[in-house]
Amino acid sequence: MPGQRLSSAERAQVEVLFGQGLTFPQIAEAIGRHRSTVWREVSRNHCGTGGRVPTGQRHPYGPDLGYVAGVGYPKGWGGAYRWKYCHRNAQGKADARARRPRDGKLRPRWGRAWPPLWQTVKDRLLQRHSPWQIARSLRREFPERPEMWVSHETIYQAIYFQARGGMRQELARQVALRSGRAVRRAQSRQASAGRGSRPWVCDFHISTRPAEVADRAVPGHWEGDLVIGARGSSAIITLVERATRYVMLGALPESRVSEQVIDTLTGLMRRLPAELRKTLTWDQGIEMIQHPVFTLATDCKVYFCDPHSPWQRGSNENTNGLLRQYFPRSSTDFRTWTQDDLDAVARELHGRPRQTLDWQNPAEVLHKHLVATAA
Repeated sequence: MPGQRLSSAERAQVEVLFGQGLTFPQIAEAIGRHRSTVWREVSRNHCGTGGRVPTGQRHPYGPDLGYVAGVGYPKGWGGAYRWKYCHRNAQGKADARARRPRDGKLRPRWGRAWPPLWQTVKDRLLQRHSPWQIARSLRREFPERPEMWVSHETIYQAIYFQARGGMRQELARQVALRSGRAVRRAQSRQASAGRGSRPWVCDFHISTRPAEVADRAVPGHWEGDLVIGARGSSAIITLVERATRYVMLGALPESRVSEQVIDTLTGLMRRLPAELRKTLTWDQGIEMIQHPVFTLATDCKVYFCDPHSPWQRGSNENTNGLLRQYFPRSSTDFRTWTQDDLDAVARELHGRPRQTLDWQNPAEVLHKHLVATAA
């Protein structure tokens, strides 16, 4: 079954048959097309009288035939038969017409104004939302307005090809790997040996954690870790709720010894109602050696992962990767960040739509859980 448009080979056939004097119905029958298709092709894509086109074919009965004895100057067939037809010239005209340039949703044509949707997308990029998060959240927020929908690939193209000057520099972080590396780094799968004795872990291994923690159906189960600053000289506490991905950050302005960590961790947990502080999963870092003090103060039990097993705290590891957008490893001194500064970063993370939450943000999901609990 022929396609809608004539191919270059079919146009070459039209040129030859046109020069042989066949009618449009005869040409159409020969190439397996409708006669109107052939007529429209010659009418649209001819090369006029052909004075500037050295190649191509004229129809022998198209123009005036000249003087014939006893007849005079008989007229040709006229109409589309009077033109010269060249398949190369016709293909070029058809290709140019098929482009039909139009303004993109985010990338205007040269000299045109930026589309209104770009401002919405730009504002969310500056809040460090990823293109995928922006694309999905726009569909959820504007279900009845297709003009507000855009694919993540379109956003990436706008960043790469259209951003200029200061905006390009501002958005550079959005299209790079969050880690700053160009390739993936192999992860250690070393066995549990090698970290020495951890007596405070023995009775609180992750295998003894309640089964309800694994399915993430009930809020109140947290994962935690330290994020270290430049040259290992400073740190902050990061906490992530497993069901809602709600984040809390704690400043450690003096040091990360166990006493400081436990005091800050206790203050963070006391911000929450009792039903939202059930368990905390941590790695086997020495900063949690005094975890019984934390449990006594908050009634939140602490469980420890296997050594070298960050996937057992997957939500926290993912969040720590997001935080590196705010706190680059090579240049961040957390001693210059106050608790208010960290709370502002956490609020920004709470507004980011998450794929794992069906493109809702953590603040919305936590609010729904609290409302359901209070009802």
